[in-house]
Parts: sequence; structure tokens; C-alpha cells
Amino acid sequence: MDKKRIIVKSSKKPRSLFGVFLAIIGILFSLVYIINPTAGIFEILPDNIPFFGNIDEAGVTYFLFMCLRYLGLDLIPFKKK
Repeated sequence: MDKKRIIVKSSKKPRSLFGVFLAIIGILFSLVYIINPTAGIFEILPDNIPFFGNIDEAGVTYFLFMCLRYLGLDLIPFKKK
């Protein structure tokens, strides 16, 4: 009996070691920025500006999700097939 093997090619590109390193650095930066250990002294946009104060936290959170997605942990899958 000759069994045929089905080889499925992955559509994901291989990740480089430098890309993984940058993603981990991005995750660490994002977590430190979101935790806010400086108690609001260092911020890109101050939180007391109406309507714009939390845009920097939203952007950093999005950056965190994209770094995690690069590493293969997709927490927010928008497109399901």
C-alpha cells in the first residue's frame, strides 16, 4: 500500500530573529507604558486633555496587540475564515 502524504504549505512567512527581538522589545515597552510607573509624569499626551488624553494609551495598546500577533498570539481575530 502506497500512502500519499499531503503537504500543506503555510501562508505565514517565517519570522526573523531580529523581528522577534523587536516584537519582544515592543511588548515590554507597551506594558511599561500601559502600567504607567511614572504616575503620569512621562506621557506622550497628558490625560487631562479632553477627548485626546487617552489616544496615546489606545495606540500603545494597539501596538501591543500587533507585537503579540507577530509572535503568533492573535488575541483579537477580526477575520475568521
